[in-house]
Amino acid sequence: MGVDLLNVRGLAELDQQAPVVMVNLMRFRERSLDGDGSGRDAYLRYSALTVPMIKARGGTLLWTGEAQAVALGLEAGNTWDYLALVYYPTVAAFINMMTSAEYENRCDPHRTNGCADHVIIATREAYSKFKIP
Repeated sequence: MGVDLLNVRGLAELDQQAPVVMVNLMRFRERSLDGDGSGRDAYLRYSALTVPMIKARGGTLLWTGEAQAVALGLEAGNTWDYLALVYYPTVAAFINMMTSAEYENRCDPHRTNGCADHVIIATREAYSKFKIP
């Protein structure tokens, strides 16, 4: 797993100047691949490095939560440990961060060490009770 999994073609089809909320679904490894704690520990190191990068691009972390149970649908393949909603002012800002050397060299190794699976879904707002900048 790594930035080589970035769906460049799919992202290129989106309006590059439109705001986007990325829905992150994470499944942690029991132990970090680098041997430094649990998968969750490695993900926390990743998060500490990426949040400032997100903010530098005008984005913000909207919400995070611990996944508790599959409430509807098949459990197989749908059990996650953690979710995060991350706002970016443009799709281009997200791509800029994900393809930066700083992300690839400093951040992504922690994500890879910590996450057995990590899916990011690009979303366009249809309705929100919350005012996003």
